[in-house]
Amino acid sequence: MRPAPSVIRLPLLFGLAGLAFQAIPADLLQVYREALVNDAQYAAARATVEAGREKLPQGMAGLLPSISATAGTVWNDNRYHSASQPSWKSDYNTRAYNVTLTQPLFRWQNIVQYGQAQWQVAQAEAVFAQAAQNLILRVAQAYLDVLYAQENLAAVRASKDAIASQLEQAKKNFEVGTTTITDIHEAQSRFDLANAQELAGDNDLEVKRYALRAIVGKEIGELSRLRADAGLLPPQPAIMQRWVEAAENGSFQVQAQQAALEVARGEVERLRAGHYPTLDVVANYGKSDGAPSTSSSQQTDTRNIGLQLSIPIYEGGAVSSRAREAMANRDAAQSLLENARRVAALDARQSFLGVVNGLAQIQALNAALVSSVSALEANRLGYEVGVRINIDVLNAEQQVYLTRRDLAKARFDTLLAQLALKAVVGALSETDLERVKPLFEAP
Repeated sequence: MRPAPSVIRLPLLFGLAGLAFQAIPADLLQVYREALVNDAQYAAARATVEAGREKLPQGMAGLLPSISATAGTVWNDNRYHSASQPSWKSDYNTRAYNVTLTQPLFRWQNIVQYGQAQWQVAQAEAVFAQAAQNLILRVAQAYLDVLYAQENLAAVRASKDAIASQLEQAKKNFEVGTTTITDIHEAQSRFDLANAQELAGDNDLEVKRYALRAIVGKEIGELSRLRADAGLLPPQPAIMQRWVEAAENGSFQVQAQQAALEVARGEVERLRAGHYPTLDVVANYGKSDGAPSTSSSQQTDTRNIGLQLSIPIYEGGAVSSRAREAMANRDAAQSLLENARRVAALDARQSFLGVVNGLAQIQALNAALVSSVSALEANRLGYEVGVRINIDVLNAEQQVYLTRRDLAKARFDTLLAQLALKAVVGALSETDLERVKPLFEAP
């Protein structure tokens, strides 16, 4: 039996109400702060760095004393037989426990391992810092993608409305005999194309919204938009090489790889230490009782302390083999560090040029937009007086909306390049989002 319609609709209404409750109108900074709490990749990076920090106490443990204790009890049931004496038996319980303390005095591999642990923590911190910067860039990219999708859809719809007006006018002019059927076909063709572009634009906007929601973890309401008069500034300093040098040293990816190289170098030294002797202080305390005697059970207390020297002689060549393996890994880490520096330098150049060329493109597109609007007005006037045909007006209208869309994309790309330039030198933080907040306005 099917449930009543009200039973079906009630959960749906509650579901929609929940989505409306979760939707948050927000600007870029607010969306980023939501992502700090909800983004799965950042949460994984945070857990990973917490695990990495445990390398330090693990490395310290090799330099500190270790204490172990053992205890046991044994029931003894003995039977004795002799040709000259009667048989007899001895039943007793033996109990014993022992405590051992070992304090390393010289274990070079443990000393090296502690130094490695410090570099491993530094590597984990650098990777986490890079993840924090990546979160800012991912949020900014997803946020600006939504804004661009909105701009593109708005341009398509405005173009569609203008084409619809032009189509209507072409039909009226055809009715009075001032235009041909060709004008109607041209306008209708453009109108149908605009319909298809609107559907594609609407779909793209939904996809971009889902991408942003995947980072933030909840439904996002209307986003603040970049102001039309937003002033995007050139890089400071305005010298590319300064940014390249800063990236080669300050990039968190370079720092992480530098730490990985130090760990690899330490591993070579640690494995070579397998040939070195070790010296420990060893102290024992033990007690046992329960052995039979003629008068009473025996009790034994044992206390000793001394030095224990261990000298490795030969392990089948395993120590030397592991050392050679570590040296090869060290060489690989050295090459990866050089590659990280080159990638950071390339990213710095690309981001710097992205900002500089983006600003120039914005200026050029602003001028192109003014010219396109003027050309559209001239073509409309020419069409009314009969010196321009319908296709001229349609082309001019399309040029205006394409220029507006390209201008919006240039502004978004330039802003993103500014953030990427700060990230490549390891200087991107929430403060940068606070600085760009005045560039946005409420929708």
